[in-house]
Amino acid sequence: MKLSARNQFSGVVTNTMLGTVMAEVTVKVEASEVVAAITRSSAEGLALKPGDKVTVIIKATEVMIAK
Repeated sequence: MKLSARNQFSGVVTNTMLGTVMAEVTVKVEASEVVAAITRSSAEGLALKPGDKVTVIIKATEVMIAK
């Protein structure tokens, strides 16, 4: 699958927390973690579980940095 998003990172799911409507998925990417909020139905459809190899895709109109 080709995507226009350039920010793609390979990682491993370390945790999933399913809520009523949303799910929080934590992915270890090298020495960092990325936490994504996705719909519960998407998490279930992908059958995400710890240990799964996934690609984190970030598409945003803004990126902010504060110091």
